[in-house]
Amino acid sequence: MKYIVVADKFDTAGRNILTQLLDLEKFDYSVSNGSILDSANLDLEKISKYDMVIFASKHKSETKEKTLSLHAPGNFREVWGGGKEGRLNHASALFQKYLFQKLNEEKEKSGLTRYNVTLECTHHGPLIDVPCVFIEVGGTEEEWKDKKATFVVAKAIREAILTYKPNPYNEIAFGIGGPHYCPAFNKLQLDSNVAIAHIIPKYVSPITEEMILQAFNQTIEEIDFAVIDWKGVGKAEDRDKIIEILEKNYIPYKKVSEIKR
Repeated sequence: MKYIVVADKFDTAGRNILTQLLDLEKFDYSVSNGSILDSANLDLEKISKYDMVIFASKHKSETKEKTLSLHAPGNFREVWGGGKEGRLNHASALFQKYLFQKLNEEKEKSGLTRYNVTLECTHHGPLIDVPCVFIEVGGTEEEWKDKKATFVVAKAIREAILTYKPNPYNEIAFGIGGPHYCPAFNKLQLDSNVAIAHIIPKYVSPITEEMILQAFNQTIEEIDFAVIDWKGVGKAEDRDKIIEILEKNYIPYKKVSEIKR
C-alpha cells in the first residue's frame, strides 16, 4: 500500500505530528493551507495517487478530555466541519484496527497516562475518493502543543505504515450505537478478532437504512456483520427498527456482548 499523511499547517497538533513523523522517517505527505475537513483545501490530484490517506489533526473537546483518538470521516446527517450530508468516506476496518493497536502500544510505552486512547464515531469531512482515517490529539490548545502526545501519534503512524499487513483472520464489521467516544467498540477493536470501520452513534437517531448501507458499502473490506451496542441504540422500538433494516438487507448482526475477547 502507498500511504500519504496530510495535515493543516495552521493546526498545531497536526503540524507537530507531521514534523515529528518526518524526523523519524521519510514519508510522503501533503500540507494544506486551510482546514483538512474541507476537500477544497486538499491537493486532491496528489492524494488520488495513494491507497490510504492518514489525516493528522487536533481534536477539540468541549469537556477538555485528553485523548489520542482515531476515526473514519463522514457525515450521517448535517455536515459537521466539511464533507457532504449523508455521505461517508471509504474506510478500512483492517488498517484502522492495526493503527488503533499501534496507538495504544505507543501510548503505553510512553507512560502518557493522562491521555485516553479512544475510537470516535464516524463524523465530519472531508469527502474524498481515497480510503482515509483521522488520528488526532485532543482536546484543548494545551494538548495540541504537547510534543510528547504528538510524538506518540507520530510513532504509531510510523509503525503502522512500516509494518501493516492485512490480517485475513479478522472479522470485518461496522458499529451501531453508543456515544461519540466508543467504549464498547474500543474494547472490541483492541482485544477481539473483530475489525471495525465506520461507527454509527446513537445521537444521529433515528438511524436510517441509508446510514446503515453507507457504513456497509463504504467499508473497503467485505463486511461479515454489524456489531450493535445493544443498550446504546435507544429504546426497544429503535433497536427493532435497526434489526428490521439489517434483516431486510441480509446483513448479519451480533451484540457487543456476543463477541469473544
